[in-house]
Amino acid sequence: MVFLLSCLFLPPDLTDSFNRKIVWFVLNIAYIPVSIMFRDVHNNRVTYIDELLLTTTRSVLLYFLIFLSLSMFLQFEIKTKTLAIFFVGLYVALNLWWIIVNRLLKYYRRKGYNFRRVVIVGAGKTGLMLYNELGSDMGYGYKFLGFFDDNPSETNDGIKSQLLGCTDDVEKFCKEHKVDEIYCALPGSQDNKIINLIQISERNSIRFYIVPEIRRYVLRRLNFQTLGAIPLFSVREEPLQKWEFRLIKRTMDLIISGIVLLLFPLWFVPIAIAVKRSSPGPVLFRQKRTGLMGKEFECLKFRTMKLNSESDSKQAVRGDDRITKIGRFLRKTSLDEFPQFINIFKGEMSVVGPRPHMLKHTKEYSAIIDKYMVRHFIKPGLTGWAQVNGYRGETKELTQMEMRVKHDIWYIEHWNFLLDIKIILLTIWQAVKGDDNAF
Repeated sequence: MVFLLSCLFLPPDLTDSFNRKIVWFVLNIAYIPVSIMFRDVHNNRVTYIDELLLTTTRSVLLYFLIFLSLSMFLQFEIKTKTLAIFFVGLYVALNLWWIIVNRLLKYYRRKGYNFRRVVIVGAGKTGLMLYNELGSDMGYGYKFLGFFDDNPSETNDGIKSQLLGCTDDVEKFCKEHKVDEIYCALPGSQDNKIINLIQISERNSIRFYIVPEIRRYVLRRLNFQTLGAIPLFSVREEPLQKWEFRLIKRTMDLIISGIVLLLFPLWFVPIAIAVKRSSPGPVLFRQKRTGLMGKEFECLKFRTMKLNSESDSKQAVRGDDRITKIGRFLRKTSLDEFPQFINIFKGEMSVVGPRPHMLKHTKEYSAIIDKYMVRHFIKPGLTGWAQVNGYRGETKELTQMEMRVKHDIWYIEHWNFLLDIKIILLTIWQAVKGDDNAF
């Protein structure tokens, strides 16, 4: 692919000193470590499109850095436009290629090819959940042969016909039917049986997997870590726990907030004059809100209401008589939030993240909504995943806040740079067309 793209996108007359053959050679050499690092991209049978896109982004960025380093070392020049066309073309082509291959593999596996023969030891609740995943029509390529369980009378009636015997029968069956993988869903208290199953798998070149007991009470994807030689599971994966991702997000915050603040006179002065003329009081509204890890900070906004004693305790509602005419316009267009770019530049907020709530709401909702405080694991944002999905403004019912929290936690668990860009673009679009929930 790199060979074809380098032939298509590299013109023969880049510069007088440019040796096209050398650049073609370096482009292909630079891709070798990338292809080695990401060669297993299709080996994982359970793969999602967003994960493929993220892998593509990482691989192309690594490729670009390697090529840039080699070009600086060898001291040859290449036009920025040519370089941009090549790497954008590669990014698009690689995405299409990986997505097409992923879809073809799933289709091929649904037809009964490229499958793995698997058995599950343990037909209890955990084993049944695993069976439902392996047997789902997602093109994962698993051929389920049956269960082994030492308590057949206690198994679900719907799967009794798929019982193959007890744990003592596992090795004989696996040899006769060329089993590829053994999945153990036994409780940890049966350690002798588990150890025996591991020995059976190793004697017969069978891959062994064990479902941790935590699956009995945490029904979600877990993040595996190690503390020295001790394996650990965290109940959620948080990409922003990694310093390099935090650096990327903070860099984007500084760039965006820096550009907006450089244009400070263009937006601050006219809005400040309009706010001053609308009603007596300060231009900026300052309110204590809950930030990162539950810490308080002073959130800035343009004042959109007449001065009142309920500003720190009562949400704005549709038709609220406290809102001024200019305030209604600022809220509808989200211009009232612009001073929060100061909070972002200071590091108290991020461009994208869970919206910060007033202290009163944090105290109330944290007592009645499960996982409410999880949304404070990252910095609050000017906009967020919940807001672009329609969960902004007044929360009349508890379910509205629950859905907002659900979206905030999803964002924390699935953060990536492209998701932030998507949310920013959707926010701009909503501000342009107007949002019914903004009042």
